[in-house]
Amino acid sequence: MNKKEDKLGIKAKKTEDFSEWYNEVVIKGQLADHSTLKGFMIIKPTGYAIWEKIQSCFDKSIKKLGVRNAYFPLLIPESFFKKEAEHAEGFAPELAWVMDEEQREKYALRPTSETIMYDSYSRWIRSWRDLPLRLNQWCNVLRWEVKQTKLFIRTREFLWQEGHCVYETDEECKKEKLTYLNEYKEICEDLLAIPVLEGEKTDRERFAGAKTTYTLEALMPDGKALQMGTSHNLGQNFAKAFGIKYLGKDEKERMPWQNSWGISTRLIGALVMAHSDDNGLVLPPKVAPTQIVIVPIFKSENRGEVVKKAEELKSKLKNYNIELDDRDGYTPGWKFNEWELKGVPIRIEIGPKDIAKNQVVLARRDNNSKEAVKINQLDKKIKDTLEDIQSSLFNKAKKFLNSNITEAKNWNDFNKKIKNKKLVKAFFCGKVDCEDNIKDKTGGATSRLIPFNQPKKLGKCVHCNKESKFLVLFGKAY
Repeated sequence: MNKKEDKLGIKAKKTEDFSEWYNEVVIKGQLADHSTLKGFMIIKPTGYAIWEKIQSCFDKSIKKLGVRNAYFPLLIPESFFKKEAEHAEGFAPELAWVMDEEQREKYALRPTSETIMYDSYSRWIRSWRDLPLRLNQWCNVLRWEVKQTKLFIRTREFLWQEGHCVYETDEECKKEKLTYLNEYKEICEDLLAIPVLEGEKTDRERFAGAKTTYTLEALMPDGKALQMGTSHNLGQNFAKAFGIKYLGKDEKERMPWQNSWGISTRLIGALVMAHSDDNGLVLPPKVAPTQIVIVPIFKSENRGEVVKKAEELKSKLKNYNIELDDRDGYTPGWKFNEWELKGVPIRIEIGPKDIAKNQVVLARRDNNSKEAVKINQLDKKIKDTLEDIQSSLFNKAKKFLNSNITEAKNWNDFNKKIKNKKLVKAFFCGKVDCEDNIKDKTGGATSRLIPFNQPKKLGKCVHCNKESKFLVLFGKAY
């Protein structure tokens, strides 16, 4: 039994070796594992169940907005990438290729689907009556340039959704680009309990081929920002490249406006980093595959009585995602550790003494507290506790985020605060070469976003001291 307990525990400490701690939590929490294929991961059932929860929630939201799901080919002809030069250049280092010997053409394994989808759009869209066209696909993508694998955060293959919409007007395109960003924000904050910041990307950081990119950024406990979702205004760049045209209401040939938007399984990595601790996973109730586990405490002579009562409780609480752990051969303490490692929000303990008192012991995973609860009050107590765990996790993460955002008025102050793992607001000129220099001099800090709410009066660029274009949030990032 001791050997099993040793294997279960998280050895690395979150505050001492964040990278190793994260890897242990993901693997021992049974979310994912490394593949024998370099740079690839295996998503295990618990990890995939979390992704399914994210999928289900977001899918319902976009369908209410008139978005329909479709699926497009994994292979993309090299000639398609060449049609939009900036897009091709931006993705060139990340492409994996296969060769069709008969056709003598190279095909890229999908890094993103703009090109393969817009080739079809050019044939499907003929009239203003065909617009708006709103399609989404749930799929895998491959990006080959991965220096170091980090499960869910950086792998050669990952799962995501990508929405691709076409409109008659730029105004409608811009409006809906923000709509999808807001839907992402709701997923992050309401479902995953991760607070996010929203804004626009600088020219250096925007999506290759886009006119503008909007982003959501979260701050992880190690002081690094993590991009949670993006929404791009593609303007008419891809419409021009792929010959997407339609006959307008005025009987004149028009060119439409497009946006694209996406989130990925990276959100699961953010979930682990943001909430988990040295005992393992801590999962918000809304996204937890198992919300409650009942652990009966028995000896051989009273096993039948205790398990029967535990089964009654499970039936009573059937509206929740609930498990009953009545396995023989494991001590209650070992089971407690295992379910803590898996991040189940509530554990219910029940033994002979509890039955005699008509109560159970309720343990919370987020703060490790325990309390006795009368069985006739259990349903309401669980409902209230799950709601409190969800809000407590969000509030704790929100407090951490707010306490780590600061401002810098000059370069020395900026550099010092970046070294202290802060997100730093500073005036910036917007020049790509200036941002490159900032990254080089700070050991990796980049612009995370341009906040939507900008000050009326701007100062000098924190690095080059020239006139600034906007106030920008900088930080090191994954």
